[in-house]
Amino acid sequence: MTTATATATATLAARKPPPRLSTLLAVLGVVYGDIGTSPLYAFKTSLLLFKGVPITETEVMGILSLIFWSLVMIVTVKYVLLVMRADNHGEGGILALMALAQRVAVGTHLRNTLALVGVAGACLFFGDGVITPAISVLSAVEGLEIANPQLKEYVLPISAAVIVVLFGMQWRGTGSIGRMFGPVMTVWFLVIGGLGLLEVAQHPFVLAAVSPTYAVALCIQHKTLAFIVLGAVVLCVTGAEALYADMGHFGARPIRLTWLVFVLPCLVLNYFGQGAVILSDPKAIENPFFMMGPDWLRLPMVILATVATVIASQALISGAYSITRQCMQLGFLPRMTVRHTSNVEEGQIYVPQVNTALAVGVLILVFAFKTSDNLAAAYGIAVTGTFLCTCVLAMVVFRRQYKWSRTASVVVFGGFFAIDAVFFAANALKVPEGGWVPLVLGLALMALMTSWHRGRELLLARWKQDSLPLALFLARLPQSRTVRVPGMAVFLTGNPDYVPAALLHNLKHNKVLHERVLFVTVQNLDEPEVGASRRTHVEELSPGIHRVLLRYGFMESPNIPRALEDLNQRGVAFDPMQASYFLGREVLVPAMVPKMPLWRLWLFLVLARNAVSATEFFRIPSDRVVELGVRIAI
Repeated sequence: MTTATATATATLAARKPPPRLSTLLAVLGVVYGDIGTSPLYAFKTSLLLFKGVPITETEVMGILSLIFWSLVMIVTVKYVLLVMRADNHGEGGILALMALAQRVAVGTHLRNTLALVGVAGACLFFGDGVITPAISVLSAVEGLEIANPQLKEYVLPISAAVIVVLFGMQWRGTGSIGRMFGPVMTVWFLVIGGLGLLEVAQHPFVLAAVSPTYAVALCIQHKTLAFIVLGAVVLCVTGAEALYADMGHFGARPIRLTWLVFVLPCLVLNYFGQGAVILSDPKAIENPFFMMGPDWLRLPMVILATVATVIASQALISGAYSITRQCMQLGFLPRMTVRHTSNVEEGQIYVPQVNTALAVGVLILVFAFKTSDNLAAAYGIAVTGTFLCTCVLAMVVFRRQYKWSRTASVVVFGGFFAIDAVFFAANALKVPEGGWVPLVLGLALMALMTSWHRGRELLLARWKQDSLPLALFLARLPQSRTVRVPGMAVFLTGNPDYVPAALLHNLKHNKVLHERVLFVTVQNLDEPEVGASRRTHVEELSPGIHRVLLRYGFMESPNIPRALEDLNQRGVAFDPMQASYFLGREVLVPAMVPKMPLWRLWLFLVLARNAVSATEFFRIPSDRVVELGVRIAI
């Protein structure tokens, strides 16, 4: 880049208008719900690990120092300043980063390894999506015990009711309720920051915890116990992945601005305020968050905290829908029902199967663990595991795409990997106490996704083996004396170079071919969205026969009839009311010598039988579809 070009770029960046207030409010409501509600349980859970040890200044200041530097190093430096630079055409998130890393990687083996890392991170994200609503809602409703100890027996029923209502409303979409999220979370951060400031003003000594010497002193004095405490300290950075995952919705600049100017100061003040409360009254360890402020404020704080945790849970639930769609588009999950809840925003979707699975999982966790303290043991594994996967993928991207030196890439991201590995190891100690939950969920989903991906590869290979090359079919067509009948037939095919099985079956049984034929292939690209100018590619193969390639990004849901209407602008007449869609329905059966382990084959067959039909997934009118079945052994 020349000096003049660099100067011009810097000038344009400087002239870029600041984000609008409405955008900043939306960022607060969607991005920071999870990490913003961490003060409800992170500091308290860390202190409770010092069982049998008198809580002194060393423990309180040491934990505050660990929390402060975790927020600075992991969230601010790693995610806000570094990882958010690695956008995939403006989109973020573990799968977007995986697609970007695969694109710049050299060698099939490395790309396959990166795919496994990305899928593992996505599976752990799903585990996080199950645990977050459970621990967040429980920790908020537990504030009733502080306001009135007699209400303790109602904590579980109320938590379950909140969760049922939350998941029961998902079908409505987040559009209307999303407008409330920003103002509510703004009030939340102002209140928790203000309460923390009041306590810090009475005990300003806690501000000294910004010095890492207190964290070092804690580790030296308590050694193994301090290492165990790290497993709870990491709870303060839960939701850091959301900063990166939601970058495509708002852009990096508003997220960075709200974090550095507003969210981070409010969180630090609240954590330090809780520390001040403990130093002045060690009995407040029961629940230092709700012990801040006057007594009359505790019940309103419970209500505000419950609303905030619902918002935090909503962000994870919506993220799970988006990750599911990305997995489907990238070929790691079978087709599922995807309902669009907005006529304007493509990203607002609802996946009923995922919603039901999450709701059942969350309720099971609530009644199995009963308290947020018990559930905290299950939380850290999913979070830190995702951190590790992000580090690996980011190292590849910064080395290959941003041309960092090998030394710089290893030192920077290797250092963050080491930090994340320490946190992961600390949480691994909690596996018997509940840390096995996200591990079991992650491994189960990993087995499911890889089985589906491998099964589809074998299916495609078998299909190619049994199919007729399209060029050969077209060459023989004029001499075949096939009867051409009026109308248009649309044949969906996974490979544009081979004749669809549905066409061969139609010729075999009906002995006719339509006057106008479209061979349509849907291609999923490793980028978030495809512009309208690149969506459709059409070419004429023979008189009345065209091949159409429809490109979609992994953040988009295909709509074939709508896309085919654009053919009219390209000189190919298309009347949706005159088109008939011919689809091949695959009946899968085990081969005599299966090419997959039996358990993987069983998983694949179960998923295939329960996958949403191509008619529904591609949004094809059901009254215009003709399905022709074919048995395939794999």
